[in-house]
Order: sequence, then C-alpha cells, then structure tokens
Amino acid sequence: MAANRSRLQPTQLYRKTDLSGTGFDTTNGFADLNEVIGQPRAVDAIRFGTGIRSEGFNIFAAGPEGMDKRGLIRLHFESHAGEEPVPSDWCYVHNFAEEHRPVAIELPAGQGTVFRKEMEDLVQEVRAALAAAFESEEYQSRRQSVTEGFRDRQSDAFELLQRRAHAEGLALIRTPGGVAVAPVRDGEVISPEEIQKLSEEMQKALEERVEAIQQELQRILGQMPGWQREVRTQLDALNREMAGLAIGGLIDEVRRAHTDHEKVLAYLDAVCEDIVHNAEQFLPQPEGSAPEIIVAMQRQSQVQSAQRYAVNVLIDHSGTQGAPVVCEDNPTFQNLLGRIEHRAQMGALTTDFTLIKAGALHRANGGYLIVDADKLLMQPQAWEGLKRALRSRRINVESLGQHLGLVSTVSLEPEPIPLRVKVALIGDARLYHTLWALDPEFAELFKVAADFGEIMPRDTETEMLYARQVATIARREGMLSFDRGAIEQLLERSARMAGDAEKLSAQTRELTDLMLEADYWARESGNTVVSVADVQRAIDARIYRVDRVRERVHEAILRDMVLIATDGAEVGQINGLSVAMLGNYAFGQPSRITARIHAGKGQVVDIEREVDLGGPLHSKGVLILTGYLSGRYAADAPLSLSASLVFEQSYAGVDGDSASSAELYALLSAIAGVPIKQSYAVTGSISQKGEIQAIGGVNEKIEGFFDICQSRGLTGEQGVLIPAANVKHLMLRQDVVEAVAQERFHIYAIGHVDEGIEILTGVPAGEPDAEGNYPEGTVNWRVQARLKALAERDGSGKSAREETSE
Repeated sequence: MAANRSRLQPTQLYRKTDLSGTGFDTTNGFADLNEVIGQPRAVDAIRFGTGIRSEGFNIFAAGPEGMDKRGLIRLHFESHAGEEPVPSDWCYVHNFAEEHRPVAIELPAGQGTVFRKEMEDLVQEVRAALAAAFESEEYQSRRQSVTEGFRDRQSDAFELLQRRAHAEGLALIRTPGGVAVAPVRDGEVISPEEIQKLSEEMQKALEERVEAIQQELQRILGQMPGWQREVRTQLDALNREMAGLAIGGLIDEVRRAHTDHEKVLAYLDAVCEDIVHNAEQFLPQPEGSAPEIIVAMQRQSQVQSAQRYAVNVLIDHSGTQGAPVVCEDNPTFQNLLGRIEHRAQMGALTTDFTLIKAGALHRANGGYLIVDADKLLMQPQAWEGLKRALRSRRINVESLGQHLGLVSTVSLEPEPIPLRVKVALIGDARLYHTLWALDPEFAELFKVAADFGEIMPRDTETEMLYARQVATIARREGMLSFDRGAIEQLLERSARMAGDAEKLSAQTRELTDLMLEADYWARESGNTVVSVADVQRAIDARIYRVDRVRERVHEAILRDMVLIATDGAEVGQINGLSVAMLGNYAFGQPSRITARIHAGKGQVVDIEREVDLGGPLHSKGVLILTGYLSGRYAADAPLSLSASLVFEQSYAGVDGDSASSAELYALLSAIAGVPIKQSYAVTGSISQKGEIQAIGGVNEKIEGFFDICQSRGLTGEQGVLIPAANVKHLMLRQDVVEAVAQERFHIYAIGHVDEGIEILTGVPAGEPDAEGNYPEGTVNWRVQARLKALAERDGSGKSAREETSE
C-alpha cells in the first residue's frame, strides 16, 4: 500500500545535534569565534570592497534584518583602519578678503588644537604687546611730536595773519561762531556806530582791508582739514609701525612652527595685516569716558574683533588611532554634510565661521562611513547630498535651503574640503535592486554588493563554529555558561528557524535574544549553567507571548464555529493547510476545501478568485490542476464538466499554490464519488504532470493540524500528507515526534497525486494500461468513467440533473 511506503519514521521528523565528540561540557571549553560563519560570499565582497581604493567601489550590504550586517562591516573596516595612517585635522579660519567665504586649512593629525591654542595665546600676547607699545615713552613722544607739529603749524599761520591784520589796523577776534575780523583803534574794537561816522572813502578802504584778511583767514581754515589728514596719516603710519614692531616677533614665532603649510603662512600674513590696521581694537578703553551701555558695546565689539582670529577646529584627530570608522545613526542632510549654526544677538540671528559644525562625512574623511540605507532615503535630500559629495569628492557645508536654492539671503559659503572616504550602506535586497534599477548614479557609486544569506549549511564543521559563536555571545553579553545540551538545543532551534533540517539560520540577533532569555530563566531558577530546560522554557515563553491569535483560531475550530472535521469521510471535501504570519511568529491552521461538479465545458471555477479573495499564485494553482485533469483524463475528448472550488469560511485573501494538491484531491473525490478521510490534512502544490511539489511552512502546517487533533483526541488514524521534497525541512516539535513514534499520528511524504489519493481514500489509484484504460474500481477508473459519461450525456443533450439522477 502507498500508505506504508510513504509513512515517515520519527527519525525523519527531527534531526538532532550531537556535540559529545567535542569533549566540552559547557561553553567555557569553546574558544571565541573571531570570524563570521555562513556568509562567505558577503565576507569576500566586503573584503574586496574594503581593500580596493578605486573611485565608486563603495559597498551596499544587502540582506534581511537580524544578520548583524553592520557588525560584520564594522569589523572589517576597523581591521583595515588600524593599519592606515591617521587622517589630517581640518580647521576653518576667517577670510579677511571675503568674510562670507571661510578658509579651510588642513593640518597634520593633532595639530588643529595646537594651532587653535597658538592663536588664542597670540591674541592675548598681542593685546598685552600693543598696550605696552602704545603706552611707551617712545610712542607717546613721537605721537606728541606729530600732534604738536600740527598745532605749531596752525599757530604759525594764525600768528602771521594776526600780524598782518594788526598792520592793517585789524584784529582776529574769537567768537562763539568762530574767528572774525574786526577794525581796532588803540587796541579796542571800533564799534559800528563809530565806523558809520567815517567818510565813505575810509569805510570803503576799511571794508577792503577786512575782506582781504577774511579771504586769507578762509584760505588758512581751508587748509586745516588737509593738515589734519596729514596728521592722521602720520599717526596711522606711526600706529602701524609700532603695532608691526610689537606683534611681528609674536607672529613670526607662530609662523616658524608652520613653515610647511602655505595656507597657514598666508593666513598669518593676513592676521598680521588686519591687527596692524585695527590695533585700536586691542587697546583698553578709558574708564568713565562713556556711558555704561556704550562701554558694554565697545567691549562686545572688542570680543567680536578678537573672534576673527579664532580657529574653528572642525575635525580633531589628536586622539585617533588609525583611520576613523563612523556609524551615522541619524543620516540627515546636515548630520552627513555638516551645518552652520546661528546665535541670537540683539534680536537678530547672526553667524560666523566659528559656528560651522562637522558632519559624519567630515568625521569619516580619510576612513570609513556606515549608514543605514532606509534611514538615509527617508531624510529629505540626504541621499542626493551624499551622492554629490561622493561624485565631487569634496564636502560642501551648506543649509538645506541653500542646497535647494530656496534661500537668497547672504550666508556663509565655507571653502569645500576634499573627501576621501569608503561608504557602506546597510539595507535589504529589495532596496538594493530598486536603487540599481531606478537611480543610474547608484551603480556608479556603489559597485560592490555584499549579499547576506539567511541560512547556511548544517554540517559538522558549521555546527562546531556555531557552538563557538554561542560561547562568544555568552561571554560578550555576560551570560551564564551554556551546557552542551543547551548548545545542541540552540542549534536545533536554529535549524527550525531556517525551516530546513539541513540548514542553520544566520539570524544572529534572534540567536542572541533567545540566549538572553534562556540566561534569564536559568538565573530565575537559581541555576549556575543554562541547560536544555532553560532554552526550551525560553522558546515556550516566546511563543506564549505572541500566540493569542493562534489560540483564538484553534478555539473557534474546537467549538465548531469554524468547521474542520478530523474523523469520518466526505466526498469532495478535504482539509487543506495554511500558515498565518504575525510579525516574526508563524502558525499553521487547517481550512476546509470543498469541490462540486456538474456537466459543463471544462471550466473549474475558483470561487476565491471570482470574489477577489484569491491571489494570482492561488489562481495559477487552480489553472494548473485544470491542466492536469485535461491532460490525464481528456486528452482525446473535451473535458465536459464544470466544477467549483472554495475555501469554506474564508473571509480574507487566499494566495499561494500550496493548497493546489488538496484542491485536486477534493475535485477527484467529487468526480469519482469516492469519499476522502477527514482524519487527514494535505499540503503541497501540483504540477501539470501530477507531481507534488515543495511548499513553505511545512513544520507549522503539520503542527497546526496536530494541535487540533490532539485537542480532540488522537485516534491513530490522523495525519498529514506533505510533499516528499519537504521531508528534509522537517524539524517538528517533540510532542509531534513522540505521537508519530507511538503511531497515534502519521506523516506521509507524497511524490505524486496517485500516492496521495490512495492514502486519502483507501482506494487504489490505478495505473493505465497500454490503451490508457485503468483497472476497474480504482479511483482513476472512476474519474475516467464519470468524465466519459458526462461527455456522452452532454453530446446527447441530457441535462446534468438527468445525469445525476441516473
């Protein structure tokens, strides 16, 4: 019988792990694992991408969450970074020629803060040196000489004019309105009344003499601004001379420390010139000479003037060993490319070069940058900003408004900094392929794909490496030691997570979380070592926390609100199996599938599709089984029936073709009139040749039907039919394995429809002879006979109702 041939043994349902040959009883005996297991392709890609220095060979690490992609990339980056030179420091300084364009200066690692301290000390020393220079006797004497020369010149001119006026009987009189010319007699000013008494000729002569003296006075007064300018020029020259003498040695001292850096020397020249021209800003203001508000503003002005000579150390590598490795968790536009901050001052926002702040690209310059691709693409213009920086190989610090051309106000435009960085983006495969297809620049900038796999082979070598990984995680997280049985249980759970007895899951995060939970339960129980029981308790607790929906679904079945039979036999009715996903938790549940037939033109109606509840894959499965029927039973004549298939009590969408074999069995049962045992459930897709093909979620599906049967009571007649190709995927719960061992539950591996229909009906399927006829009484004979009868009735014009009554 097909049932005996296809029935699986308990050893085929669960593959155990045996680490007894290691000689270690706990994780204490295992050495730390310093390599990544199960990802040879990704490791090779990362190693290549890290090593190559050509432009555009940045890395995109593609794979599911929980693979520790970031940790693996960081490990490789740091291993290379330690052997590379420490990159340069970068500073921004004031641009004395164009104030809105701060100058970027590159210095050897650690020299940025040194240069900043040198400039801070220089400003203090300059302040003291200038104060001393301008208070010196030499300066005061020379300044006095200049000012006295102006006063002497002014006095000489007025004295000469006074003598001339005296000779003309006139005098220069100082009045509140200025200097006036008046006639005098015997040293006394002649009054206007006395002048009126003079003859006309004498008055006219007097007026002419006064006019001449007044013109000469105006000429002298007109020369005064020029003389004052000469004095200011001489004083300015004196101030510059004294300032230059005072600060020249101080600046030369700083200059000698940076003879190899042309930009620093050029900056120091500009600083020297600016200080010389603005020396008065460094001098203390006389106290009591102005109101307090004016004094405060003058002090603020002095502070701002001194700020011009500050050094903004944008990047300081004084404590860095090797090249930097930067992980940016919030990759906004400004967090990547830097920002220009503002300060509130007297009701307005102001900024200067000291408020330029570094971004992740600045910190990673000369090294490596790791960014989450999803987060990057969610931030406005961050992706475009990163691409522009990588294409141009320089970093422009600007606001998002400037980047988009939305801001027209005057702002800082810092000099761009050259960029040399290796970037790794972390994302999933879907995002990688989407970017490759839709963004042409992506292929130019990220030429290395590190493809992370979800599973890895399960062999002796890998199991040993996995055990070492468990030991490494336990020590790193400060957990208790895991005994050998616990390690074996974790390995077996990993295979279950992979959905394959011959594979292990590469989900490092899931493994770590499970270990942490097992460690918690071990400590709760007062254990000193994590055992199998602690791991199992952690597994059970994780399931219990999330399986409320599964309990509700199964409760509905057990209370007959959802109709699922687990005994008896019905024509055209079968238990199909499906998997429901709730986050990272999956569970199986049975569904009743029914088929009804009548005379027609070979159409199989998928009711789910007709009401838009069936997905494309499910509809494809129905069309495939229709092709199987036509090819096997109606190769030489039309298929003269119509049938309907439905998932009973299905109120949500149905997709996937894993129920297509169950639908075919129900359809064959309806055609042949042979009842199907309801103690079985079926999963598997069908090919047009009748082959049963592999499906997903086989463990969850078996356990879902088993739980219903167990709740109702195992009879020894119940079981599940699965594709033979899925046997290698079985990692079933221990209660299922024990029930199979006790022959209270059965699992059958099916390779062809004929095998399945025999087990489900207890009737031989039947093999065709040379003429294509089947042995009488077999399922296939009954199907063929029924289809032939429907065709004959259809040809004679009889109705389906007449056929059914006959």
